[in-house]
Amino acid sequence: MFKSSTSKPFMSKPSTSKGKSMKTTTRLLLIALLSLPMLAACNKEAEKPAVVDAPLSAPKTSDEAAWGDYLSDVIKRNANGATNLYGYTLPAPDSADFQGSYDRQLEAATGGVSRGGVEGTIIAFGSPSSPKSADLAVSAFSVAQPASMKGVVVLFIGDTADSARVEAAVVPSGATYRFVQVK
Repeated sequence: MFKSSTSKPFMSKPSTSKGKSMKTTTRLLLIALLSLPMLAACNKEAEKPAVVDAPLSAPKTSDEAAWGDYLSDVIKRNANGATNLYGYTLPAPDSADFQGSYDRQLEAATGGVSRGGVEGTIIAFGSPSSPKSADLAVSAFSVAQPASMKGVVVLFIGDTADSARVEAAVVPSGATYRFVQVK
């Protein structure tokens, strides 16, 4: 058997003073590592609250860009976590290509409604002319199959006078109807 020259066994235990210093060093390193995230968090500035823009007011003119901004703002504020947003908007009835715009939007809306809806979808209708926008929504939903739009929200942005007829056209499809009065 091999013996060391100091007559101690080859695999002797380290002295207790050396063992204590290793434990202390290990503990200090562990504390330092665990403290770093807390120290880093202390240096960050307090998070600033998100600035929420005031809702836009409905334009008093038939300016298409202003109406587009207004309708987009209303739709975004009513999205509530929707995954798909479809907006059908019309220009003012006195615009140069109103009938062409109406026909194109009607074709697109009717096609979408006839296919049925997917949960988490918002379909919005709005225009400087609430009666024309209501006509578009009512015509589009005339092709909807009963209960084919469950989980879909239909948002009508217009006048109170037009809301009831849009709601009557939408409800049989199973969609949830929401009305936002133009303000």
